[in-house]
Amino acid sequence: MSWDFIWVVVFSLCCCSSLVHSLDNTASESLNSLVQDFAFKSLVKRRPQTGALYDALLPQNLSGMDVSVVRLRSRRLWNKGANFSYFRIPPRTVSIPHVKRLAIVYQNLGNWSSHYYSLPGYSLISSVVGFMVFDASNVTDVSVRNLSLNTMGQPISIQFPNVTFIGGIKSRASCVAFSVNGTFQLTQMSSSGVCHSRDQGHFSVVLPLEKKQRPWYLLVIGCGLGIFGLILVGYAGYSSMRLLKSKRIQAMEKQANEDLVLESRWVGSSKMPSAAVIRTQPALESGIL
Repeated sequence: MSWDFIWVVVFSLCCCSSLVHSLDNTASESLNSLVQDFAFKSLVKRRPQTGALYDALLPQNLSGMDVSVVRLRSRRLWNKGANFSYFRIPPRTVSIPHVKRLAIVYQNLGNWSSHYYSLPGYSLISSVVGFMVFDASNVTDVSVRNLSLNTMGQPISIQFPNVTFIGGIKSRASCVAFSVNGTFQLTQMSSSGVCHSRDQGHFSVVLPLEKKQRPWYLLVIGCGLGIFGLILVGYAGYSSMRLLKSKRIQAMEKQANEDLVLESRWVGSSKMPSAAVIRTQPALESGIL
């Protein structure tokens, strides 16, 4: 096997991995765009009050997912912060770029969490929750600008109320933050069911997957079955070779019998082969009968 072939295989595997990651990122981006659209439509229909949280109306194919939206003035976010849904954004927070009004769209993916977000080597033990910040100066605009947050170094708290820890699970649990660009970051959980972040995104609690160790007797049984299988294959090969050799001998004997045809005659109680003609005629030495 040449090195060129090995490099081609490695390159193909890397491309497949990148393609799968790109497809997952595209799916989450499409979901974010769809959720934002439904949230802003809810604002337009209800003519909401500033600082009030409203549930977005979602289609049936997104049942199990919760989306809500709140519209705030930037001045209020600076003075009081925002304490809605599962998130607590601290005071002295500003949007980048600065706008007069902003909208925060909150998500709880529920049973859709593992469909849109996953982490290799870990399992999700809570729903994926997230929030996105948009320019709400004019909610009727076709394209809405996405904003970033600057918390002046203060953390954003994320509360996971439905997470329960049994035994030593808490010490192994970690917070994961899925960024908008498709990357993720693991951090330690500061307190029970609470994670922290510095910006918007999607968040969950994960546990590392445990590698199950098989009992020793299963290994012994597997080895025994493997040896028995090798013996069985060897015996089958040996029997096949003997059968093939026997058939070849029978074919050679048949060919020899077809080349020399002898008549059969009974001599006493035995059946003996007999030549049909005498090939060499007898001759007397004296020539006198």
